[in-house]
Amino acid sequence: MVGVSQTVEADIPSPAGGDLNALLDTFVLEDMAAQPEIATSLGLDTGPRAGLKAKLTDRSPDGFAARHALEADQLKRLEGVDIAGLNAADALNRDVVLFSLGLKVDAAKAFKYAGGVAGSPYALNQFQSSAYQIIPDFLDSQHRIATIEDAEAYLSRLEGFAVALDQDSALARFDLGLNVVPPDFITDRTLAQVKALRGAPADKSVLVQSLARRAAAKGLSGDWAGRASAVYQEKVQPALDRQIGLLESLRANAPRDAGVWRLPDGDAYYAASVRAWTSTTLTADEIHQRGLDLVRDLTAKIDTTMRSQGFTRGSVGQRLRAMFTNGSYQYANTDAGKAHLLADVGARVAAMRAKLPSLFGVQPKADVEVRRVPVYLEAGAPGGYYETGSLDGSRPGAFYINLRDTAELPNWTLPTLAYHEAIPGHHLQLTLAQETQLPLIRKLLVFSAYVEGWALYAEQLALEMGFYDDDPLGRIGYLHDALLRAARLVLDSGLHGRRWSRERAIAYYVDTLGDPEAVATTEVERYCVAPGQACGYMLGKMAWLRERDRAKAALGDRFDLRKFHDVGLASGALPLALLPRVIDRYIAGAKG
Repeated sequence: MVGVSQTVEADIPSPAGGDLNALLDTFVLEDMAAQPEIATSLGLDTGPRAGLKAKLTDRSPDGFAARHALEADQLKRLEGVDIAGLNAADALNRDVVLFSLGLKVDAAKAFKYAGGVAGSPYALNQFQSSAYQIIPDFLDSQHRIATIEDAEAYLSRLEGFAVALDQDSALARFDLGLNVVPPDFITDRTLAQVKALRGAPADKSVLVQSLARRAAAKGLSGDWAGRASAVYQEKVQPALDRQIGLLESLRANAPRDAGVWRLPDGDAYYAASVRAWTSTTLTADEIHQRGLDLVRDLTAKIDTTMRSQGFTRGSVGQRLRAMFTNGSYQYANTDAGKAHLLADVGARVAAMRAKLPSLFGVQPKADVEVRRVPVYLEAGAPGGYYETGSLDGSRPGAFYINLRDTAELPNWTLPTLAYHEAIPGHHLQLTLAQETQLPLIRKLLVFSAYVEGWALYAEQLALEMGFYDDDPLGRIGYLHDALLRAARLVLDSGLHGRRWSRERAIAYYVDTLGDPEAVATTEVERYCVAPGQACGYMLGKMAWLRERDRAKAALGDRFDLRKFHDVGLASGALPLALLPRVIDRYIAGAKG
């Protein structure tokens, strides 16, 4: 067994709980065998699992089918656990894993395209799920190089990268037979990124240089650069060429329609995607109306704040655009300017870390680093994102900022981005989940609405902590980002539920938020390939606020915000439907 199973709270252990945890640990071992990158990300590709370090996930149609068969079998075994003897924490663990497996099994039964996975309809896309995007960054940032064996495993994975590229292409061809093809503008963006990766000479590629640099730093003898260059030139580049050829053939007849409504059973696919990403059963119309209501309310708040600062001319969107384009708020789009931006964000993170004890009794031990998004991913990557550290603490968490053009990141937008992605947002929540007492499988499950909802709630915590009291422009940035998450509800449901065009969505985005069109385009195209994902942020935040208000009303003077946070985060990521159960336990305990 993996040997890290623990319970969420100090419940009395039970034999049934021990059996459950042993089963959940077995699931982790099975999942790591099927998806070896998990073991590497967690720092568990050592000892009896060292062989996993040389392998990558099978991304072929057969590979997806095998994983779905495993998930169905895991679901059956978990349903067979006797719940009568479980304590509350163990019962919660069982129900969380059941929910996750149930979503996957239901999607695999209902949909044959995209590998039978809801929420990501295209094997080849510009956002974050294709091999050409995730494997280079994974090998560079997560595959550790400390020994000759590590370097040899890296070379094996480099060959495996070529296989993974062809497997993505095979999946795209399978989906083509089902009349599932990405929109033309998505294929254009994807082609540009694959060509950018292909354009680097083998010896200059990030994958070859990464191995050579790190092997040299560890003093490992051998011609690692030469051997990696040979693999890259003989295996990887031909696979990239084949993928480029496929994309060009798909582009010739690609549709223009942006939403998944045009796919087989498209409306059902969108509903399944919303449930997968938000763990709710809200309809497209319900999401759309909630978004419109929130956009109206937040626009009014921004208007009031902007007028207090002398910004009065034009609509709110026009005034925000004027702030975006005001050079006095921008960093120089040079190496020095980008370094200055990263340093300023790092200072924001450090200042917030010093204030954490006021709102959190338990704080993360692992550090977080502020890094630049790899240049070869800048074109399609969002403005910022977070990557968890390793389970053993050897690799810190990382907050990535997209520096393709500093004009897209004026200084008044950065505080909220830092609080969302680092602390008290993603780094705090995800790291505490890794460091707290949970079965390992619970640390691996990511329920987007819980995770993104917490990060959005964390933005509001920064406001409540007074971080914008002397920073009115930063407060506008906070309100702008809240407005963005409200607008996402409108945009996602508009594209996939109301058949909005890409152009209509971009126009709504720019008019509402004032962002540069390049930012709006990147965002809207992201929603096109990850239906439902954009909805989890605001729906999750509303759930956190709803539970906080409920606990305050129930406890009155006995409500302790630090304990509320500690209990909510110690539970690990949850479907939103299960969050009230955790808060019920906090309320009951506080009442005595």
